[in-house]
Amino acid sequence: MIYDLLLIVYFVGCIVGLWFVFKKAQMAGAPGVKPWMALIPVYNIVVWIKICGKKWPWYIYFLIPAINVFTFLLMVVETAKVFKRYGFWEQTFAVIFPWVYLPILGLSPKFEYTNPADLPKHKVGKLRDWMDAIVFALVAAVIIRGNIMEFYKIPSSSMEKSLLVGDYLLVSKIAYGARVAMTPLSFPLVHNVMPFTNGQVESYLKWIELPYHRYRGLCDVKRFDAVVFNYPDGDTVATAWQSNKSYHDLVREEGYEAIDNAKYLPVGGRMVENHIRVRPVDKRENFIKRCIGLPGETLEIKDQKVYIDGNEIEMPEQAQVTYVVNFKSAKTDPHKLLRDVGVSDEDYQNALYEGSPFLPLPLSKPMVEDLRSRDEIESVERLMLPINDSSQMLFPHAYGYNWTIDDFGPVLIPKKGMTVPLTMETLPLYRRIIDVFEGHELEVRNGSIFIDGTCRDSYTFSMDYYWMMGDNRHNSADSRFWGFVPENHIVGKASLIMFSRNKDTGSIRWNRLLKPVK
Repeated sequence: MIYDLLLIVYFVGCIVGLWFVFKKAQMAGAPGVKPWMALIPVYNIVVWIKICGKKWPWYIYFLIPAINVFTFLLMVVETAKVFKRYGFWEQTFAVIFPWVYLPILGLSPKFEYTNPADLPKHKVGKLRDWMDAIVFALVAAVIIRGNIMEFYKIPSSSMEKSLLVGDYLLVSKIAYGARVAMTPLSFPLVHNVMPFTNGQVESYLKWIELPYHRYRGLCDVKRFDAVVFNYPDGDTVATAWQSNKSYHDLVREEGYEAIDNAKYLPVGGRMVENHIRVRPVDKRENFIKRCIGLPGETLEIKDQKVYIDGNEIEMPEQAQVTYVVNFKSAKTDPHKLLRDVGVSDEDYQNALYEGSPFLPLPLSKPMVEDLRSRDEIESVERLMLPINDSSQMLFPHAYGYNWTIDDFGPVLIPKKGMTVPLTMETLPLYRRIIDVFEGHELEVRNGSIFIDGTCRDSYTFSMDYYWMMGDNRHNSADSRFWGFVPENHIVGKASLIMFSRNKDTGSIRWNRLLKPVK
């Protein structure tokens, strides 16, 4: 509620400020300007541009998403100038707090409006020019990145072949609603670690941590949306590995003492400095997966097929699973043939087995059909991949859940307000929700479950949760490994491929530029 009030104060403050700015312009003889014009959407922008002496391109700038944020802040500065307010710190204050500055400008008798044509020339040095540009760009970029859109690079093959390594995506923050920054004291335009520190220095301070709030968005999360979210297993991080390997997986493998007390950990054949960090929600690593299960649904995977509430759902057309590829002749150059089909060099190298006549490769349905149509191929058959000791590797990391990545569940996806029975058998599914995501104190004493000191046999969820899976089903660390994604971890919706470069060849994928994400 408080955040909605702050948003109202922001807009009301700006409108009230414009009312009195327009009134001063009217009193100074600006033709056709009246205070009430500040109350009319769109027309108030037209009048504002006019009294600041700007030309017709400014009307266009206000129509372009994201650019209109820059334009609005520029107009605040231009308004200060027609009142002969040129000070650096004053204009900085105006850009950061326009809802405060505009009313001050309009109400204070010290400030008088001057027609732009009558303003004396005011020159500033190059240093001041740079300072103005830096402050303005930072404020505008922080607003846009936090509330409207952000760019995201696909770092791994977990979403292939729908989204490819080297794709640069536009992620819409307003699609599901902008999320208020929960850790506001952070270095601008940096996610969670400072650059050039090898991932060892955090880019934020936890002196102020705000509660979760999301403004109303354009739509809800839908099945098959490509969603960017904060890594749910990233609440605690071993900095030697960052998100490449979950701290909780490391602890399950090596034990708390071995990980928490290790000053260095082996990573890729070398020893890397290690620290244990506990990160707030909005500073956990960003992941991208496809939403498969929605709040309140029951999900099950049987023989690689996903079922929701007992009904099979189709896999995305470009989704991949592992197939065994057999070649007719040893003389065939598999690397060239597979690259032609769309297999990445990384997937090919991972599939090589010395002396083996076949290759296990992640392939989409179109790739399988392409391979089967080629004379050099003997057969292409689907491969089922069992997981050994799945009780430790797969969610919920408990004995008795003998699931694999191809045969998983059933699992009920929690919904806000839903109540589930709690037993020692079901507790592993919801333990992290109760104590990590929803912040309750959870204990097990003599076979009984205590939440905040009270013995409980049921639990009611406070948030919605989602089930996310990568399109590359056999090469994706997703909900099958770390469980549910809480609603407060949702960052935004992947909407558009802005740019794409092939990692193997270095060439630009022209056919993917400005392509909507599906």
